[in-house]
Amino acid sequence: AINPEAYIVGEIWHEAQRWLQGDQFDAVMNYLFTAASLSFFAGRHLNINVVTDAGGLKDRVRNMSAYDFANEVDRILNLYPPDITASQLNLLDSHDMPRFLSCVSGDKDSLKLAWLFMFTISGAPCLFYGDEIGVDGKHDPECRKSFPWDESKWDKDLLEYVKACIALRKEHASLRRGEYKRIHAEGEVMAFMRSYKNEKVTVAFNVSNEERTISLSFEKKPHVLFGKPVVSDNQVTIPPRSGIVLK
Repeated sequence: AINPEAYIVGEIWHEAQRWLQGDQFDAVMNYLFTAASLSFFAGRHLNINVVTDAGGLKDRVRNMSAYDFANEVDRILNLYPPDITASQLNLLDSHDMPRFLSCVSGDKDSLKLAWLFMFTISGAPCLFYGDEIGVDGKHDPECRKSFPWDESKWDKDLLEYVKACIALRKEHASLRRGEYKRIHAEGEVMAFMRSYKNEKVTVAFNVSNEERTISLSFEKKPHVLFGKPVVSDNQVTIPPRSGIVLK
């Protein structure tokens, strides 16, 4: 009644249909998204001992193939009505769990892959303070450590990467409100398309340690928006441990 536009988000760690009927929360903290991201993007860097320090993630995180990950993404995106899904608070870590960087043994490529996914998928992306400059930390209280205001201690590469992800989402409406369609999920490569009005954006992830080439169908030669793919006809080569975005 005070502010009908207020965004009410609940701290629910599991499926939350009963809270998302329009009379309680607008969205919940999407830990299902967190678990799926850890399961696919971390690969061999996954530190399951650190992950399970957060009781809410216990038994939810495991190494996933691209096919398993794509199936889980489909499931998560269809749990709730589209307007609720578009409002879900997508996060990689929080005050109540080890930071993503610690969960992946400090591997920054895992974090970058997960960031690109978070900023190209439906929902409200959320950065936990300090992740953007490389703050790590195991379970509470380590995950709540003070922000390092000394800029000489910041990871500027991570900061520039996440700024680029944010800018990408801001510039392309399809990444914020477009329809989702999975277009490739095999081995260690997963790709999907977001489409809105006349814009079609393809996002692909290669979590392997070697470059991978996949076949994708394009109506015309795509423009590279993000990453460093090699595009030849309908063949797209993705560098190792990286993501790409094409329009």
